[in-house]
Amino acid sequence: MLVTPMRVLIAVALTTLSILPAAAQSDADKTLRMVPHADLSIVDPYFSGVYITRNFGYLVYDTLFGMDRAFHPQPEMIDSWQASPDGLAYTFRLRDRLKFRDGQPVRAADAVASLKRWGQRNDAYGQALLAAAVAIEGVDDSTFHIVLKGRFPVLEALATTTTPTPFIMPERLAQTDAYTQLSEVDGSGPFKFVKDQWQPGHKAVYVRNPDYVARAEPPNNTAGGKVVKVDRIEWLYIPEAAIAVQALETGEVDYVENAPNDYAAALASDPQITVQGYPGFVGVVRFNQLHPPFDNVKMRQAVLAVADQRDYMSAMAGDPSNWRTCFSVYACDAEPDEDDGGVLSGPRDWDRAKRLVAEAGYKGERIVVIDPADIAQLHAEALVTEQLLKKLGLNVELATSEWGTAIKRINVKEPVDQGGWSVFGTAYASYDLLNPATNRNLRAQGATGVLPGWASDETIEALRKAWFAAEDEARRRALAGQIQRRAFEIALYMPVGQYIARRAFRKSLDGVPGSPIPVLWNIEKR
Repeated sequence: MLVTPMRVLIAVALTTLSILPAAAQSDADKTLRMVPHADLSIVDPYFSGVYITRNFGYLVYDTLFGMDRAFHPQPEMIDSWQASPDGLAYTFRLRDRLKFRDGQPVRAADAVASLKRWGQRNDAYGQALLAAAVAIEGVDDSTFHIVLKGRFPVLEALATTTTPTPFIMPERLAQTDAYTQLSEVDGSGPFKFVKDQWQPGHKAVYVRNPDYVARAEPPNNTAGGKVVKVDRIEWLYIPEAAIAVQALETGEVDYVENAPNDYAAALASDPQITVQGYPGFVGVVRFNQLHPPFDNVKMRQAVLAVADQRDYMSAMAGDPSNWRTCFSVYACDAEPDEDDGGVLSGPRDWDRAKRLVAEAGYKGERIVVIDPADIAQLHAEALVTEQLLKKLGLNVELATSEWGTAIKRINVKEPVDQGGWSVFGTAYASYDLLNPATNRNLRAQGATGVLPGWASDETIEALRKAWFAAEDEARRRALAGQIQRRAFEIALYMPVGQYIARRAFRKSLDGVPGSPIPVLWNIEKR
């Protein structure tokens, strides 16, 4: 096998990055070049829950409400709204001068159709909102209403950053079957996607939307004014961390979204670079519960009986200052208090685990572990999982690819011998695991469910429904605790700890938002 020296790879990558379009070369100060955490492969904002598609959506689409840093909903496309005294009806009026890329005005009918399509694919707030609603319908071109059967956190649902996110698209596109992937992009957001310059596996390009009218409020996470201060954004996909860091240090790129912890100290010591940390991510390992062997609860319980979050976090985040154990299905310090009944926090029990494997009747079925090698943390997570399962005496195979290919395979429901999978590891932003609504891993709808893994448990679904209907915080907190206990009891999935995330950018960029989501408006390049 021919191994290319790293210095050669770096030289080739930097040469490639330097071959910029003439417009970018002549006006480089208005082109923001960013290395995203993954390759963009899906542009339908509802079709997948992956963060790269969500980040794409925030550039080219807009939302009815945004979420501020305190996780409070704030109006975005909405000019005004009113709730009935009993909380069962909401009326919304859109802002004036909202336009899609094709020049057509944004209408209430577009918002209604978008919410109905999004609601089918979003298994956090979306499906629950559709189930709770008597009607979601337009009143006139600028006004629509939502009528409910019972109380529901409507504004939180419309403002959610949990993927898929409720971006608004034209009615003609939103009427497409929710399970048919869209390839056309027509949003009303601050940027336009330049599809004919899209090179999957290498580059995605966005330009300023001259028709976008930003709100007057200061930017605040995904809320407030989205003022565009650059003419062009280039997402340059560089899967090798060392090459991405070198490109940042030499100024060939301006911003690296996912700066590996191993490079944090060196980057922070560079006088031309700012390293920005934020609460970070919770590692998650999910099992395919449609097919053997993990359709058997005892096989899942066996894995949780011996998994050690310290092993995962050491591999994924390095120095202990970068991570913490978190024995909860919610983000650390979220609701409720950590209480896993000792499933992950207690002593590791290999004898019990091997006994469970035997009781499950494991027959040596091939177990495929998805391994996205281009995302350092997830690659490490896959390797720890592989070794853990092998130590249990299981027949394990790594399926190594880049993230774009991995997410396509993760959506395959067939068995492993037909291109399916058995286990995959990923990570969720901590703000997506705050409660039973935002934590998509707590869905248990079976084969009809959206989230790959397709767990099935009527108890969790009933508890989650009760959580939405609860009218006071104490009741919600109690139900969240019951959901957590049930999730660990049936080994619904496996949280593997919480780690700090970092982004790095050159100090020639002013106004980089402190949002946990890498939004790119309000950034000025000197």
